[in-house]
Amino acid sequence: MTSPTHPAADGDAKASNFLRQIIEADLAKGTYASRRWAGSPGDAAHHASGQPDPAKIRTRFPPEPNGYLHVGHAKSICLNFGLARDYGGICHLRFDDTNPEKEDTEYVNSIIDAVQWLGFSWDAGGVKHLYQASDYFDFMYRAAEALIERGHAYVDEQTADEMRANRGDFTTPGKDSPFRGRTPAENLARFREMRDGKLADGAAVLRAKIDMASPNINLRDPAIYRIRRATHHNTGDKWCIYPMYTYAHPIEDALEQITHSFCTLEFEDQRPFYDWLLEKLTEAGLLASPPPRQYEFARLNLTYVITSKRKLAQLVNEGKVSGWDDPRMPTIVGLRRRGYTPESIQLFAERIGVTKSDSWIDYSVLEGCLREDLENKAHRAMAVLDPVKLLMTNWAEVFGSDSHTEDCAQPALPHSAIAEGQTPPPERVFKIGKEVWIEREDFEEVPPKGYKRLFPGNVVRLKGGYVIECTGCAKDANGKVTEVHAKVLAGTKSGTPGADSVKAKAAITWVAAVDAIAAEVRLYDRLFSDPHPDAGGKDFLTALNPHSLTVVQAWVEPSLASAKPDDKFQFERHGYFVADRVDHGVGGKVVFNRVTGLKDSWVK
Repeated sequence: MTSPTHPAADGDAKASNFLRQIIEADLAKGTYASRRWAGSPGDAAHHASGQPDPAKIRTRFPPEPNGYLHVGHAKSICLNFGLARDYGGICHLRFDDTNPEKEDTEYVNSIIDAVQWLGFSWDAGGVKHLYQASDYFDFMYRAAEALIERGHAYVDEQTADEMRANRGDFTTPGKDSPFRGRTPAENLARFREMRDGKLADGAAVLRAKIDMASPNINLRDPAIYRIRRATHHNTGDKWCIYPMYTYAHPIEDALEQITHSFCTLEFEDQRPFYDWLLEKLTEAGLLASPPPRQYEFARLNLTYVITSKRKLAQLVNEGKVSGWDDPRMPTIVGLRRRGYTPESIQLFAERIGVTKSDSWIDYSVLEGCLREDLENKAHRAMAVLDPVKLLMTNWAEVFGSDSHTEDCAQPALPHSAIAEGQTPPPERVFKIGKEVWIEREDFEEVPPKGYKRLFPGNVVRLKGGYVIECTGCAKDANGKVTEVHAKVLAGTKSGTPGADSVKAKAAITWVAAVDAIAAEVRLYDRLFSDPHPDAGGKDFLTALNPHSLTVVQAWVEPSLASAKPDDKFQFERHGYFVADRVDHGVGGKVVFNRVTGLKDSWVK
């Protein structure tokens, strides 16, 4: 865990928001100053035997391991771990694994990897605060029996349709179940029969006994346990009854001594039950006081993105993308493979802030954070993505031989990107010879108005190399340009005396045929062409962007021969690229993904 500081203590004050204000008010009042921590999660008696809690606050990131995390989860990770870091606290990573049919260790491992990649740790003081809800099943069962014994829960044997009908709606109060009047002893016996497998799946549920006439439908005797014969990835077949999420979550928070339980706005209506349950279990002496408090913030709504796990799974299962880590996916593994950095995502989370009301964030904000992070980090390189050969027809006349080559050099980073006192990286060195590759768009036989690159009679500079004068081109039978012709102007090599003796109005990127490296370049773009692809019940598949991936065979400069998977570069004029973390280097293959362009190409 990074060293805890108050947000203003390290000279990098974070923007205030209502969650920070809540934490600061609690710290000022000493709301949780009396808490004790016994070294691990536990009930009231367990923590009473412990020491004063060394953490000023405790937060948690509690994903359900039923899929891959996406950019919305990244915001929550940065929020919970970041607030704990900034206020001398500890953030727990907890797997909310109460639904055995949808969970898998594959997702557990991917979540652990994602949180660590984003730069956060759940280790503090030699203790790993990595927990799973299923480890608390014994306590949850004990708490359920305590609720029954105190008259706060009952076993209901209505059918699902009957319960739904009797629940009422926003204008009609609910009706009491015919089983609501059972005695605690009757309910306890029946609940134990549920536990022991004597009732069929769906035959009964345990419900909290609150108020069937409550205007908050979530308080109309919500179900807290159901029968579900399913093998659990952690507990196996020990249980055939499982707690409902709304029951399990507050208990998990309390056992872990969480102080501030941050969740998204859809849980706001559940907060009264959260408080009711912790109050009853604290009164019963099972949970320590003061209990955790739940606070809600607006979830991330990002344009051109869907975050529904069901819809993301559909994209994978129907082959619309190559997998969960497809660089067009909003999953953390997809963003990572695309070339996003942990720092850029943390910057994004900080920049969009935390609010109480829903709003849309334009995807360009995320891309802008990436450019800002890579601008001073990504080494420059030249690449030709749509190549055509440029032949310097007087090369042998100027240099004595068609095979003559010279070394050229360019900085790996611009001077402005190198901090004062920092040692600049070594220069990139590459050859120039008679034949080079240039971008097809850098030649026009009949130039449009204002065109400054190659056309017959015009001079341009090959960046880092010589000034050349275009003399014409060769074409195939269909009139397509197959080769551009030019004369090299002696004495104009960049960095040499007299280099500026001939003024060129433009400089173009290039790579020499003699040392260029062949590369597969995957030009990724936004997966959807509609900023709200699934809004209003739309079929999101109709909004798929047909140009979200174009694969080209390119030539890149020789400095990229040493690129390792996940290394990032700025291909001059083209944007930011990353060596693919899966395919690059396999069988000698050179593969780069476009992360983002140098500017927003989607701006209206």
